[in-house]
Amino acid sequence: MPYRRLPNTDQARLRSLEKVIELEHLSMAELPVSFKLLNEAKSQYPLFLSMIQQYNQTFENQVTANKKYQQIVKNARLYISHFIQVLNLTVIRNEIKKDYKRFYKLDPDDFTVPDLTNEQAITEWGKNIIEGENERLRNGGAPLQNPSVAKVKVHFDIFKEYKNSQKVFQSSTARNLECVATMRLKIDEIIKDIWDAIENYYKDLPPYKRWKLCSDCGIIYYYRKGEEVLTPASDIRFLEEQKKEQ
Repeated sequence: MPYRRLPNTDQARLRSLEKVIELEHLSMAELPVSFKLLNEAKSQYPLFLSMIQQYNQTFENQVTANKKYQQIVKNARLYISHFIQVLNLTVIRNEIKKDYKRFYKLDPDDFTVPDLTNEQAITEWGKNIIEGENERLRNGGAPLQNPSVAKVKVHFDIFKEYKNSQKVFQSSTARNLECVATMRLKIDEIIKDIWDAIENYYKDLPPYKRWKLCSDCGIIYYYRKGEEVLTPASDIRFLEEQKKEQ
């Protein structure tokens, strides 16, 4: 007899519950599970389905928002990088004293652009650039252009806004996933109880017929390597062996 294995995906769990619910048209004498188990499957199925759909929706929302967010991150990185490059060129041309770079928390003797590959760096340098330019202007400096600090600030503020929104999306997705994961445990227990009841109901039948009826009720079976596949002939041999034993 092949061995059974509980569903390992949410869709397979739903199909297993659906198979059991389809048995509700049977009479009490033909029903291989108790009404209690049947009603439990019927009550938990829509709850589990709704929870899965809610998780899928929040995950889809997160993915969609993330695509837009990545472009916003790219824009913020680009404007911060360009502003620093313009600042460095201005210092090289002696239009701004190199010591003024300290306003921006930049090394006066280092003319490379800081690493902006991650969001934390963009947050840090965006703040440094905006505060540094404002401080230099308070000290009588002329504003840099192409890009201006105002333009940098626009893209930096958008970046911060969407970064917070992404956290909300991620939090919502994680919360719904946790709810689904918790309910999976309950659904698996219900399916196990149902499958135990079905197998017990058909336990006295020949192997092929027992396997066929249990499979029709939604139990998922797997053959071991080299194990003989059950066929109607298996039942004939089984019955013949029983007669010999008698």
